[in-house]
Amino acid sequence: MRTRFRNILVPLVLMAITFLLSACIGNKVYDHYEHAPLAGWEKNDTLIFGVPKSAITGGDYIIDLGLRINPSYPFTGLTLVVEQTIFRQTDNASHIIFRQQTDTLSCKLIDERGNARGAGVSHFQYRFNVSEMPLQPTDSLHICVRHDMKREILPGVAEVGIQLYRE
Repeated sequence: MRTRFRNILVPLVLMAITFLLSACIGNKVYDHYEHAPLAGWEKNDTLIFGVPKSAITGGDYIIDLGLRINPSYPFTGLTLVVEQTIFRQTDNASHIIFRQQTDTLSCKLIDERGNARGAGVSHFQYRFNVSEMPLQPTDSLHICVRHDMKREILPGVAEVGIQLYRE
């Protein structure tokens, strides 16, 4: 009787642990940040993110942009240009540009009272939705981010990141 109970209990416990661990991971398949020079992010400095096809299993995906600034950032908002290129592998194993999409984000960082809208103390963290797109298992994604502010050199931007979530 004891062996039979153990034979049933062990697989159930293992299944429960597996479900708990997979719930903690969620549906995020890519999360990477690139540093921007704190002294100043130049307008022609493009931050590049390459999502490998091994991270993409096919389906609908959400692309978010993460942003970290420090108190030396001089403006209440930030305009970012996010260029997304999907490369699809063909039957002969070469890659072609399947689709290109450019989104312009107007990010509100500071409210009218001068308070940061992001979370943090010495650096402030923000997250903005960029787009949603269907991807196939043979796709890889190349994302370029640059600022589109009138000022050529932009101080106070610490890091910019891309997160990719499967819906």
